[in-house]
Amino acid sequence: MSTLADPANRPRLAPGAAGADIARPNAAADTALAPPFAPAEDPAGRLLYLDHFGLARAPFQNTPRPEFFYGACDRGQMLYALLYCLRQDQGITLLTGEEGSGKSMLAHMLRHCAPAAMDIALIGRSALQRADVVPMIADRLGISTGRAAPDESMRLLQRVLTQRQGAGRRAVLIVDDAQDLRDEVLDEIRRLALLQGPAHALLHILLVGQDALRLRVADAANRDLDACIRQRLRLAPLPVDEVGAYLAFRMQRAGASADAFDPAAARMIGRGAMGLIGRVNILADKCLMAAFNDDFPRVMRSHVELALNDAAFRAMRASHAPSVAPARASTLGRLWRRYGLGRVGPR
Repeated sequence: MSTLADPANRPRLAPGAAGADIARPNAAADTALAPPFAPAEDPAGRLLYLDHFGLARAPFQNTPRPEFFYGACDRGQMLYALLYCLRQDQGITLLTGEEGSGKSMLAHMLRHCAPAAMDIALIGRSALQRADVVPMIADRLGISTGRAAPDESMRLLQRVLTQRQGAGRRAVLIVDDAQDLRDEVLDEIRRLALLQGPAHALLHILLVGQDALRLRVADAANRDLDACIRQRLRLAPLPVDEVGAYLAFRMQRAGASADAFDPAAARMIGRGAMGLIGRVNILADKCLMAAFNDDFPRVMRSHVELALNDAAFRAMRASHAPSVAPARASTLGRLWRRYGLGRVGPR
């Protein structure tokens, strides 16, 4: 970290810069910010705490990356269960869970682990119209529909999938964030599930969404869709006692030591995040920044307190915990908000 001592090597960040980090205090730090915090990243754009903890890459990004898949605590078994459902002729499979529970990671792992003879179309949150559904799915499966009308696109998709099924291939559609889709779009997906080939259904479908999706499916307006669902799975949050092992796994995968988080701090993160992996990742990232700022080799409870005192995290917990008087914003919290770091919810 010696290169950071020279102010010339500490470029200022534009407010709201993504992935910005917190540097340790320096006399030449930006005078607009009160010590002990000053935002900075190195010229290569690396988070500054990476070298401090011996990390080769950022360990707690929420972007699904298969190499960071945590297979313990029934998550590996859930992956195998989903693969089994998609290899059987079982209609639509439904996977639900709280926001941040790790559903999107499972969806991406399915594509990563799929057999070579399985073609997977993965579509995410999108303002889809009914007429867009078939062309988008066909495109994801490498099938061109050109400017064909919706009914003609459906026939073309059915014809190509029938040919592929005859060649021993299986087509799978994974719809992530399905709770946001319109009823008419969900109905179009139901129609696709009814396409039959000589051997079995032409398209095996997995709907992935937050718990609200279960209520959507149970609604009278989606009765026909509900009748097509054969398997209903739910991904639970990590138990609080498992969060320490999860943090150690992610740190090791990123090239660092597994003991960067004090056990008491890990439990505190687990409780604050309610075991939801997306929230654990955000908290852990903030804790690493706080420990780096203190020039401390491990994340301790005091660093978790800094993260939990941030207003965004109090808001995340508000729907699950009794309301409490807001804590006085820490200097670190004010800095995070000024630079848009780890913000939760709509911007």
